[in-house]
Amino acid sequence: MGGIEPQSRWQASAFLAAGSSSFTDFLTMTAPELLPVGASVSAGGAGAASNDIPHGTTIVAAVSADGVVMAGDRRATAGNMIAQRDVEKVFRSDEYTCVGYAGVAGTGAELIRLFQVELEHYEKLEGRSLSLEGKANRLGGLVRSNLGGAMQGLVVVPLLAGYDEETGRGRIFSYDVTGGRYEEQRFTGVGSGSLFARGALKKLYRDGMSTDDAVLACMQALYDAADDDSATGGPDVSRRIFPAIATVTEDGFKRLSEEDAARYALAVVNERMQLPDGPAAQMQQITS
Repeated sequence: MGGIEPQSRWQASAFLAAGSSSFTDFLTMTAPELLPVGASVSAGGAGAASNDIPHGTTIVAAVSADGVVMAGDRRATAGNMIAQRDVEKVFRSDEYTCVGYAGVAGTGAELIRLFQVELEHYEKLEGRSLSLEGKANRLGGLVRSNLGGAMQGLVVVPLLAGYDEETGRGRIFSYDVTGGRYEEQRFTGVGSGSLFARGALKKLYRDGMSTDDAVLACMQALYDAADDDSATGGPDVSRRIFPAIATVTEDGFKRLSEEDAARYALAVVNERMQLPDGPAAQMQQITS
């Protein structure tokens, strides 16, 4: 056609070359410009503008008797402004894991999409899924690849939770900006409101609690976070915007419907009308 041949981004040799089962490694070798993380940022550009970039917080997770629960508020802020009221921060990463993020919203969403493709790519090549430990390690590698951006203010910190098919229990993994991975034994939280959320969970969490009770505890924790942290959004009853909640059990990932999330949120709101500071922790009676 006029002597012009279409140029292909991909060379056939790229697909035939020996390599790992990592989709991220494949992109690094063939088209690094397509990676959503690790891209260089001009000096002084990110740090100065990072306060004006939408940020998402807060995510909490708790282990239940049947698996694990993850919940996140829906607010994104840019400086002292509310950038979005219904942002999504909790996602399905595969059948037995879910992932959430706190930090720069755009980078966080791209990192999670890459993580989802990474897990699917591995499963297609190997014919089996990664172990939960392997998934946690892969996510840590993706976080580490964004270290340059994080040093310039584009910080993203994920939270991974899943059902371990080998041990038959729920597990939670948190991360730092360098990709360091830490397993949390009972519950945890990330984001600007996590300090208050973890404080709430300390008094509400009980070992072996049911999934229903764990969901309610996470909802109470997010309410306390919103009560003390302006960047965390509480239940927006007038707009019908409620925290996103996901559970992962032996039956796999399940995202609670808007109706179910509203039911838990309104139960907490109604209780707080009588007890603004929330339920008190039970104290053990000491007798002489």
